[in-house]
Amino acid sequence: MTYVFIALFAIIGAFARYGQSIVVQGVLGRSFPFATLSINVLGSFLMGFLFFETLERINLSPELRTGILTGGLGAYTTFSTFSLESLNLIENGEMVKAGLYIGASVVLSVAAAMFGAYLSRNMGVSA
Repeated sequence: MTYVFIALFAIIGAFARYGQSIVVQGVLGRSFPFATLSINVLGSFLMGFLFFETLERINLSPELRTGILTGGLGAYTTFSTFSLESLNLIENGEMVKAGLYIGASVVLSVAAAMFGAYLSRNMGVSA
């Protein structure tokens, strides 16, 4: 059942990623990889939040939890795309943009994971 949940949530994660990319690029353009940055930050927040919610507060089967975190968020987040976009910026001589993108991605994504974990552990009733 684990593989079924991974596959199902991967479909949802991939569609969510694609939809968010379209929306963000439509609003902010393509001159800076805002779409991937926003996906990585939101995905990190969701990973931090859902990891602890499903471990400490919400009773889910291990198979469903793996499907959500590995399948859904694994398909949604875009570290490989982040790496390729960073390489493209560097190869195009856009070192400042590359540095800003790499720095912002790392700092904001780790901060988002921390915030998600904090919210999960400090809101409402404990299990």
